[in-house]
Order: sequence, then structure tokens, then C-alpha cells
Amino acid sequence: MNSQQDTMHDNPDELIDYISGHKLFNSGAELNRQAVERFLVDCKGFLKTDILVDVPISFNIGEKAYHSRIDLAVSLAGKRFLLIKCAAGSLGSREREIIAAARLLEEYQIPMAAVSDGKTAILLDTISGRQIETGLDKLPSKAEALKKMKTFSFLPLPEKRREKEKLIFRTYDSMNVNTRHYKEGKNRMPSF
Repeated sequence: MNSQQDTMHDNPDELIDYISGHKLFNSGAELNRQAVERFLVDCKGFLKTDILVDVPISFNIGEKAYHSRIDLAVSLAGKRFLLIKCAAGSLGSREREIIAAARLLEEYQIPMAAVSDGKTAILLDTISGRQIETGLDKLPSKAEALKKMKTFSFLPLPEKRREKEKLIFRTYDSMNVNTRHYKEGKNRMPSF
């Protein structure tokens, strides 16, 4: 059975998330995320427990709260070090969104970010905002990540940049058209 068939189940409109085990609507773009999840576990040596799916991100812009989710967060030694945005289509148009998320999600800037369509990836340095490498195989393995963790500084985002990054993330995130829908309760995302 191939990875796509493993993820699918009796109903072609739904699938089972490889990491979380949740039933999801098959929005088409969801298969891209499933491919990245499998690649990280099967090819890069991460445990499923190293990877969080649909990580909540919340912040206020002025008086208004904004809530969203990040596709994947990879953690080791109790720290998140890589966020991944899974998308269909142009990956370059998603770079700024995931960099902003990596700067906002924690009290420190998560050192690495990536965008992937399940076939290729763009790996980014969160602090500089620059591309590190291109290619799905360039995502770090667990062994490489453990070595890199020793060199990361986990720097906080300067407060004066925080509001700007919130606006950037919200602007890009609000344009997402292929949103995930969970098969829990009344087809809503789980609360957080």
C-alpha cells in the first residue's frame, strides 16, 4: 500500500492524519502535508512525537484577537526548532508567512522555517529571512537537527518588530483558501 492509500480510508472525502490520527476532510492540499509528515518520519528519522500538527497561534492586533494554526512544528529537547507550511502551488509566496509565524509563535524566534508542497521544500533561516537550501531532501534529519540545536541562539524577537510580524502573518494567512476541516463533532477544528 502506498503512502497516499495509507492515509485515505473508506470514504474518499476523508483521510487519517499520519501524525495525529485525526480524521480530516480530503481538501486536496491535505495530501501535501501528509507527504511531508511521512517524509520527516520515514526518511529523516523523526518520531511522530517530535512533530506537532495544526499548532495554534494566537495574538492581538490592537484590540482584536487573531487565531490560526501552523501546519507542522518540529521540536527536539523541549524546543521548537522548525515550522513548516504545507501548501499547493507557489512555495515562494508562502515564505514570508511561515517566517512571520516562526518569529511569533514562541517567546524566542524558532530558528528554521520551511514551505513545502510534499515534493520539494524551501528551507529558511528565521532570523535573517533568507533561503538556506531548496529541496525536500534538504530538510534536516533528526541527527542533523540535534547537532544544529547546539548552535542555535533561540533569540527573542525585538518588541518593535512584533507588531509588524503580526500584520504580515495575518495578511498572508487570511488569504489561505485550502483550509483543513476536521471530522470531529460538527466538522469543526478542535478547540484549543
